[in-house]
Parts: sequence; C-alpha cells; structure tokens
Amino acid sequence: MDYVKAFIVGGIICAIGQVLIDKTKLTPARILVAFVCTGTVLQLFDLYKPIIDFAGAGASVPLTGFGSVLMDGVKKAVDDKGFLGVITGGLTASAAGISSALIFGFLVSLIFKSKPKS
Repeated sequence: MDYVKAFIVGGIICAIGQVLIDKTKLTPARILVAFVCTGTVLQLFDLYKPIIDFAGAGASVPLTGFGSVLMDGVKKAVDDKGFLGVITGGLTASAAGISSALIFGFLVSLIFKSKPKS
C-alpha cells in the first residue's frame, strides 16, 4: 500500500507541474522554483511533514520535498545557532542530496557522450 500512496501523491505533484507547463506561459525553470518555494512554505507552517509521512518518497523526492528539507534544516539551525542558522541550515540539511546529484551526474557524464542539438 505504501507504493500506491507514493505513486498517487507523486503523480498528483507531477500532474500539477504538467498542467502548469501546458496551460500557463510559465517557463519550466519558474515552475521548478515555484515547487521548491511551495515545499518551503508548506514546511514553514508544518503542513508538508504529514504529506511526507503519508506518501513517503512520493512526497519527499519531488522538488517540493527539497524545499521541505531546506526549511526543516533552517528551522533546526536557527534553534541551535540563532540567526546564522538562516544561512547555514538549508545547505547542511540538503548537503547529502546535492552531493549525490553532483557525483551521479559526473559518473553518468563519464559513461555517456554528450551531443550537440541539431
């Protein structure tokens, strides 16, 4: 049942993105930033954590989950370090995900050869 919940919630998030691409003049980059900001704001008010608890990876893997991780890190760092936590908290909390993306991106670039668009 966990897979079904993850699939449904992740699918809804992706469907919202697709509707925004198809029905608005927003660029994909702006939509991605909007998803990160939405996850951040929802986590600020403790509204995204219940969604992650319900859907697991279906809610934590999309960009809204990244925004949630950033805000969660900022909240914890502000509690520990004060105002300096605003700057350091998000990066500390998301360092593993960012590092993984860089490492796997590099490994894939070694395996595959890029081609110019024609």
